[in-house]
Amino acid sequence: MRGAYELLAMIRRRELPTRMVTAAALAIPIWLVDGTLFPPLWLGFVLASQFLDAQVYRALGEAPARGRRLAAGLSTLVTSTAYSGLSVYLWTGNSEANRILALLLLAGSLLHIAIHMHPVRSLQLVAGLPHAALFLGLPISAALAGTPEMWAVMIGAVMFLSTLTVTVQRTAATTRELQAARADAEQASRAKSDFLATISHEIRTPMNGIVSAANLLHGSRLTRAQREQVEILKDSNEILLSLVNDVLDLSKIEAGKLEIEMADVDVAKTLRTLHRLWSSRALEKGLEFNLEVSPDAPSMAWLDSLRVKQVLFNLISNAVKFTRQGAVSVRLDISERVGERMLRFQVSDTGIGIAPDVLPRLFGAFEQASAGTTRVHGGTGLGLAISRRLAGLMGGTLEATSRHGEGSTFTLELPLVASAVSDNAADAMLETPRDSADLSGVRILVAEDHPVNQRVLELLLAPLGCRVTFCEDGAQAVDLTAREVFDVILMDMQMPVMDGLEASRRIRAGDGGGPPIVALTANALDHHRAAWAAVGVQGFVSKPITPAELYAVLVDAISRAGAARVQQRV
Repeated sequence: MRGAYELLAMIRRRELPTRMVTAAALAIPIWLVDGTLFPPLWLGFVLASQFLDAQVYRALGEAPARGRRLAAGLSTLVTSTAYSGLSVYLWTGNSEANRILALLLLAGSLLHIAIHMHPVRSLQLVAGLPHAALFLGLPISAALAGTPEMWAVMIGAVMFLSTLTVTVQRTAATTRELQAARADAEQASRAKSDFLATISHEIRTPMNGIVSAANLLHGSRLTRAQREQVEILKDSNEILLSLVNDVLDLSKIEAGKLEIEMADVDVAKTLRTLHRLWSSRALEKGLEFNLEVSPDAPSMAWLDSLRVKQVLFNLISNAVKFTRQGAVSVRLDISERVGERMLRFQVSDTGIGIAPDVLPRLFGAFEQASAGTTRVHGGTGLGLAISRRLAGLMGGTLEATSRHGEGSTFTLELPLVASAVSDNAADAMLETPRDSADLSGVRILVAEDHPVNQRVLELLLAPLGCRVTFCEDGAQAVDLTAREVFDVILMDMQMPVMDGLEASRRIRAGDGGGPPIVALTANALDHHRAAWAAVGVQGFVSKPITPAELYAVLVDAISRAGAARVQQRV
């Protein structure tokens, strides 16, 4: 938030053209009417003083020194006195019209000062002093000179000044209240972000144990009943993780911290991946699940792959969820919007549809068709709100049409920016990464204080032939790295004694920079990733751990570290 002097300096710079134009608009007509040299001379002096005033205020900072404050006060007094000089000239013209114009000029100047000089009360008083003195003094001088009706004008001037003073005081009080409210809101926003980060970490830590154990069980020999129970565990975890991610995404969007990362994307391949993921679920419900890609649709486009998948995943999920019989269809084609070519994704279903009174508020946060929707189908009502906001951040739109009881169609349109590559780019977000056998014999240091997470990592890495060493805090990790040689370090963020960031910083400060570090943490917000990047980590794996993602990041970090060492030798 700007300081008072800095804000006033910005206002003065912004209002400078207005003050100069107003001075010219006053001086030129008066000069044309009376033909004297005073109006053009006055205009020249005003323009010069305003120019010098702009230089003085440009030097003001957030907390200016005493000398600069005195210079600003003197400059303000000079410019206000110069401006008020025209009213004296008009008053001495002994014309009723001139006197009225003089008083109007002074009243307008006082009003302008009250509105625009409020950030610094002392400078506001200095600016208003010449105008106020003349506003009262001119009628009083005329009344003393033998024009008694001017006493009434003086009384009116006093009332005007009194009202203006009260207004200024109330405006200042309101401004202070608004500033205090803004400070409270910013503090509340920071507290909310901290709360969400803490809750995210605390939820993801036990989820990591649940999902990792379920994945390990799923790969073992199970009876049909046991496999069904493991599937229930995995499905329940996916729902819980989706809820956590929805809340965090909405928080980041509202805070303006969610970043769009554009890249070359194989659009058709992305749709086929989503189609493959949802085909089994649709088949279980007896639904047809159709995918149609128009021949006009490009094979590659410049998009945020993650966010496009997130929106389409939510739309397909809703379509399958709310359709009891019939079909769900996904179509990709090209549309035109105000002369701009757009990628158009349409997800249609023959489900329950949306009532006309619900459709206008469908994309509101926490909105669902009815309370019964939550009981029957679950969910928080955040998915569509997040999806529309993501579409807007990507420069597109998300709209819905529906007939109650017959089905709905959701249309996502995104600007079509041609990809720079013509081949099928790798879009492996939902695919199995490189062969994890590359990790055989790799020495891995795991800095993790939670016993369940330690056991999970042991179960994931030991079967691959990895040699795993565990420690429970960052200080131990620094000590072990200094005494032993490791190929890679898996580093948690929140640990006793020393956290993962400080430990990584100290390891990087050692000779040779130490082994590659992969952040392994439940702190998954953007500013956490930025903090890890600042200390030079080579990868980031969030909890709950996906085995394929863990293997891929480890292989990548080790490979890049090896390539860097070779480059250094060369």
